[in-house]
Amino acid sequence: MAYIEARGLRKVFGATIAVDGVDLRVEEGRILGLIGPNGAGKTTALNAILGLTSYQGELRVLGRDPWTERDQLMRDVSFIADVAVLPRWIKVSQALEYVAGVHPRFDRAKAEGFLAKTNIRSASKVRELSKGMVAQLHLALVMAIDAKLLVLDEPTLGLDILYRKQFYDSLLNDYFDRSRTIVVTTHQVEEVQNVLTDLMFINRGRIVLNCSMEEFESRYLELMVNSEHLAAARALRPIHERQVLGRSILLFDGVDRQQLAALGDVRTPSIADLFVAVLGNQGGAAQGAAL
Repeated sequence: MAYIEARGLRKVFGATIAVDGVDLRVEEGRILGLIGPNGAGKTTALNAILGLTSYQGELRVLGRDPWTERDQLMRDVSFIADVAVLPRWIKVSQALEYVAGVHPRFDRAKAEGFLAKTNIRSASKVRELSKGMVAQLHLALVMAIDAKLLVLDEPTLGLDILYRKQFYDSLLNDYFDRSRTIVVTTHQVEEVQNVLTDLMFINRGRIVLNCSMEEFESRYLELMVNSEHLAAARALRPIHERQVLGRSILLFDGVDRQQLAALGDVRTPSIADLFVAVLGNQGGAAQGAAL
């Protein structure tokens, strides 16, 4: 079942096209990483999915029109935009009381169970917590809601590496199952590479790459080439080339691993390296390969 399905999704602000004819389909039980530079249209696309902005084109989320059926949709959707959205004056216990009062599918006992694994005290106010602890509180509130879709827009922005790792570990171990779907945007792509099931790059309002992580790992290869084989490697038409410590690293789309292994060291690229390759070559071969 498609939890999110869009055809020709478009959003314009004055003379600016924020989302430009996007088609996408996100199935049940998937974790999609929506990756793009600042101003690429990520947040606008998420706002349309959440019913926070109007749009052109077709969009269904959990079978509903998010703009006209947002009240019903929000019973099955949770959202974390930024850890700073919690009021600084509120106590942890009051935050639990508030969510319990407004969301019919919030399980307070479950939230308290999550918080019991942290150093957060129920009498503490948000302003007394570190940014990492606020992220833990926010995640505990969200994970205690029996939602089908969780949308995360830069959820660990500004957190140190320890709290970022804890955030994603909790998300996977305590929340995710094959009946839920998660959509996450982040600039810290290395940290979600092992979390995602699907990958999507967006740039200038358009999807420039859309694949499963299984396809990513089988399709794209990176070669650290020996100097004597550089010409032969380039003849295989890499989509990107860069220099590291005097050696050439070439990124390939759909080239046989054994063929590349004869020319140097082969590995699966990072999402970040593929992102640079695709966006850096949108006018050429990389864009054609990615679309």
